[in-house]
Amino acid sequence: MHATPSLSLRAASAADADLVASIHAASWQATYRGLLPDDFLDSEVVRERATYWHARMNAPGAEQRLVLIAERRAEPIAFACVERQPGSPWGALLDNLHALPAHQRNGAGSLLMHAVQRWAREQGETQLCLYVIEGNTAAIAFYERRGWRLSGTEPDRVGGVDITMLRYLYRLDDAAPRLAPHR
Repeated sequence: MHATPSLSLRAASAADADLVASIHAASWQATYRGLLPDDFLDSEVVRERATYWHARMNAPGAEQRLVLIAERRAEPIAFACVERQPGSPWGALLDNLHALPAHQRNGAGSLLMHAVQRWAREQGETQLCLYVIEGNTAAIAFYERRGWRLSGTEPDRVGGVDITMLRYLYRLDDAAPRLAPHR
């Protein structure tokens, strides 16, 4: 896949479901404290994410999605999942981008984001969409610094509570590498 001196990316397989679920749960436990109920984060999220990822990684339609794992010196530290959404007005869905708390702000998220954008372009997509929980200011700042734009809100329910999800869009054609005119 892609690598920097200490970071590398690899495609996840169904055998990585527990690994992806553990990164996902650890990220939620650290990031969503105060946004989701403590009872859910402390006792249910690990099992809930494991069930979710086992089902997702074994579901039909794998050709429509890409799950990448970022590793630092062969240690898994982050992951991203992007999925084509045929017929969606919002484009491909960047459904997950999570890093272990001790490995946030170290370049893994940016590396994953670039790989997701490249994959979506290769799939013929012109836009990406993602949802972020209202109040997750660090994630909102991360996405906005990279050119994502708020496009709306949607209600959701996670951990037994009603929440608001912010929908962000990213135009791939605006961000595509520009070639200098041939002279």
